[in-house]
Amino acid sequence: MNTLVKLDHGWISFTLRQPWAPATTASKLSTLPPEPVIPSKKPFKVELVGGKCYSWCTCGHSRKQPFCDGAHKFKAQGLSPLRFVPEKDATVWLCGCKHTNNPPYCDGTHKQDFITSAPLHEPADS
Repeated sequence: MNTLVKLDHGWISFTLRQPWAPATTASKLSTLPPEPVIPSKKPFKVELVGGKCYSWCTCGHSRKQPFCDGAHKFKAQGLSPLRFVPEKDATVWLCGCKHTNNPPYCDGTHKQDFITSAPLHEPADS
């Protein structure tokens, strides 16, 4: 419902909206991106080439872990790969659990209980 309010220096228009839907329907209306699945409970040791662009999988559905293969387009819409370019050649550990606080690099989050006790995602045959 649009409403007009007169202020001393002019009119202002705003729209009144209903509060959030009840919890039973809120999940259907959510616009939050999906949570990533856990493809590995250990990091991936990779050799990176300086100046080359990489796409780290953020959803966990890629069959080319730790890199993106586009699976998010069908299995985790709302998540996108993290693109990064290392400054120089390096051997690094990229996160496999997808819950690092320093993406794409492993920060040890995979050692926390919520990861160690979580089910490991196994990709379905397609």
